[in-house]
Amino acid sequence: MFHLCPYRELPADFEKRYPSSVVDPPFLEVATPEQAGRFYNETLDELIHAARMGFDGICVNEHHQNVYGYMASPNLMASVLARATQDLETAIVVLGATLVNSSPPIRIAEEYAMLDCISGGRLVAGLPLGSSADSNLCYGLTPIEQREAFREAHDLLRKAWSSREGFAWNGKYTQLPLVNLWPRPIQQPPPIWVPGAGSQSTWDFVARHDYSYSYLSYFGHQFGKSVMDGFWEFMEQRGLEPNPYRAGFLQLVVVSETDAQAEKDYEQHLRYFYDKCLHFAPHWYAMPGYMDYPSLVRAVRSQGAIGDKPWRDWKFRDFVDNRFVIGGGPESVRQQLEEAVKSLRVGNLMVLLQIGSMPHELTLKNINLFAQEVLPHVRGLWDDQWENHWWPERLGGKRKEVTP
Repeated sequence: MFHLCPYRELPADFEKRYPSSVVDPPFLEVATPEQAGRFYNETLDELIHAARMGFDGICVNEHHQNVYGYMASPNLMASVLARATQDLETAIVVLGATLVNSSPPIRIAEEYAMLDCISGGRLVAGLPLGSSADSNLCYGLTPIEQREAFREAHDLLRKAWSSREGFAWNGKYTQLPLVNLWPRPIQQPPPIWVPGAGSQSTWDFVARHDYSYSYLSYFGHQFGKSVMDGFWEFMEQRGLEPNPYRAGFLQLVVVSETDAQAEKDYEQHLRYFYDKCLHFAPHWYAMPGYMDYPSLVRAVRSQGAIGDKPWRDWKFRDFVDNRFVIGGGPESVRQQLEEAVKSLRVGNLMVLLQIGSMPHELTLKNINLFAQEVLPHVRGLWDDQWENHWWPERLGGKRKEVTP
C-alpha cells in the first residue's frame, strides 16, 4: 500500500484561488497544524492497518511544500511504521528519501541503515532522483547538476554501507574527511528500487546496477503502457531478463460492495484529487535542465495528451473507463487489476488506496475490501515463473548480488 499523505480538507475554491498546489498556497490560509497532525496520524494508522490486513509492504514517499503529499520526511514516518509492525512480515518501503536533498547525502545512508536495523531487515530502499518541483524549486538544486550529483551520492551511499574500513570521500559535490557509518544495514545491501516517470537516463541507471524500476504516474495503466513498453524494450537491448519484479507500478484503486456503490463512495474524492491535488503549474514538472534530451522528447510526446487535463468534466465512470483509476465492486476490480499487471508486466504493484479527500473510515473500508476480496486473487501472479530478487530475503525475496 502506497500513501501520498495529502491534505484532505482544502477549501472548495482552492484550485480557483491559487495557481498551483505546489509552493503557491500559503499554509496558514488553507490549513492548520492541528489538522495536518491529524492527517499524519491517520496516514500512519491506515498504513499499519494495511500491514495487519496482510499487505506485503507499506510504502511512504517524500514531497515538499505542496498539498497533494506533504510527507516531507518519509524516514520519520517509516521509523514509526517499522516499530509498529515488528510482529508482522511486512516490508517497509521508503520510495524514497531523496539523496540530493540532503547535504551531505550520507545522512540518508545512516537513516536507511537505522530503519533496516529497527525493522529487522525489512527495508526496501528507494533512491529517487527527486522531482524538479521538490529538488530544484523547494530545495534550490541546480537542475543541470542534479543527475550528476545523484549518481555521486549513490556511489557514496553504497560504499558507506559496504566498506569494512573508514574512508575519505573527495567528490565534486561532497567532501568528507572520514566516513565510518554507524550502524550498517542488516541487509547488504537492502533491495533498491528507483522510482521514475519515464526518463531514459533512469532506465540506464537501473539497468547498470540491476535495480528495480518503479514507474509512478496518476494517469493509469493505459497511459503507462507506452512507458513500460519502452522500459522493457530498453532492458531487452541490454540483455537483461524480463523478470516482472524488475519493475513496479503505482495504481489508484477504489473498491466497494458493488460498482454502483463505488461510484457513490468515491467520485467526490477522485474529483478532489485531480482538481485540487494535481493542480500543478506546467513549469513545476521539469525546470529547464532537469531532464536529459531524449527523456524530454519522450515526455512531450507522451504527456501532450494529458497537458489539457481531459479529466476536467469526468465522472467516476470516466476515470474508470479511461483506465486512470481501477474501481468498482470486487470482481470488477480484480479483472481490471489483473489486466493492468499483465499488460504492463510489473511484479511490484503499489496501490494508492487513500485518495485526495477520502476520510479515514472510508479509507479503512477501501483497505479492508481490497485485502479481503482482491489481494488474494492477484498476489503471486508471476510466482510460478519468476523470483523476486528485489525484496527483503527475510520476507521471501531471493536476493542476488548487485553491483555497487
